[in-house]
Amino acid sequence: MPEAPTSDGRPDDPALTSSGGAPHALQYPCGEPPAPGEVREVAPGVLWLRMPLPFALNHINLWAVADEDEHGTGWAVIDTGTKTPEAMAAWRQLISPDGPLAATPQGARITRVFCTHMHPDHVGMAGWLTRKFQCRLWMTRLEYLTCRTLVADTGREAPDDAIDFYRRMGWSEEALDIYRSRFGGYSKYMHTLPDSFRRLSDGDTLRIGAHEWRVVIGRGHSPEHACLLSDSLGVLVSGDQVLPRISSNVSVFPTEPDADPLGDWIHSIERLRSTLSDDLLVLPAHGEPFRGLHARLDRLAQGHERGLQRLRRSLAESPKRTVDVFGALFARAIDSNGELLGMATGEGVAHLNHLLVRGEAVRETGEDGVYRYRLK
Repeated sequence: MPEAPTSDGRPDDPALTSSGGAPHALQYPCGEPPAPGEVREVAPGVLWLRMPLPFALNHINLWAVADEDEHGTGWAVIDTGTKTPEAMAAWRQLISPDGPLAATPQGARITRVFCTHMHPDHVGMAGWLTRKFQCRLWMTRLEYLTCRTLVADTGREAPDDAIDFYRRMGWSEEALDIYRSRFGGYSKYMHTLPDSFRRLSDGDTLRIGAHEWRVVIGRGHSPEHACLLSDSLGVLVSGDQVLPRISSNVSVFPTEPDADPLGDWIHSIERLRSTLSDDLLVLPAHGEPFRGLHARLDRLAQGHERGLQRLRRSLAESPKRTVDVFGALFARAIDSNGELLGMATGEGVAHLNHLLVRGEAVRETGEDGVYRYRLK
């Protein structure tokens, strides 16, 4: 069954599971996931860890890669989980003297922490781990700096720009009041980040233990998302850039209201499809490790194209506010004041902005100050 939507994604379009849709064509060779605080080897020197999340999407996969530095052997960790008592308990079990990592030849030491991107389920425990083990955080620059910026919003009142943004998208005053009450909660699930980091850049090659890994950047879900590829192991750690059962959230936010993240996302899908081998074992942040990368990328691309087609038909009927196009984009109803409203609005604007950038639609401001979109 598809996993419930969260800020990281939403279930695939059910239409794509019909006989006329693209075949899923995925294989899941690694079996059942490990319990929190346990590990499972999925490739030589690569361990699968799973952490609980306090969201509708109730888990995240983490990965530990056998590593070595000037102090000896240990594990390079990729992504970290959220700052919650449950995640802390799982980490303490993993690194305890009688825990599963200590039982390996590498021991229970963490040599460095890689974070694919800046969402709290990926970076939330990074500060705690890097301080505990006196090791370096490795991230792309845009992800690290964006994360620091969002953390700085903690305790602030919702800015006028953000209120104006959502009002223009058609939000009610009640929804805006709820947004005000929730604003600044980004750091709730995060330990304080270290004040320095090691930068990852697209195409970088780095050695982790016995193998070379290459940094592959994707965009759209987040500004500069880092995937890690080992050709010798035949493994791609995909983070949220490629997920097997849900489509990653692609949203516009008030800080960059005219952005085209959907264009970035589509371009990233095309680039990954053309440059990565189809026989890789893909290690995603949510769901299970799988094979069938090209089929999955094809399905993701088809899903967004179908969404754009439905959006075009909706705009051809009459001008629409952002909140009016949810039915064209999502298979489930969006509560006008519920928790999914922000995610749905961000994705709705992403699709509308993409049509604007492509010159297929125009945006006009009504007498009520709300944007309305129509096809050219």
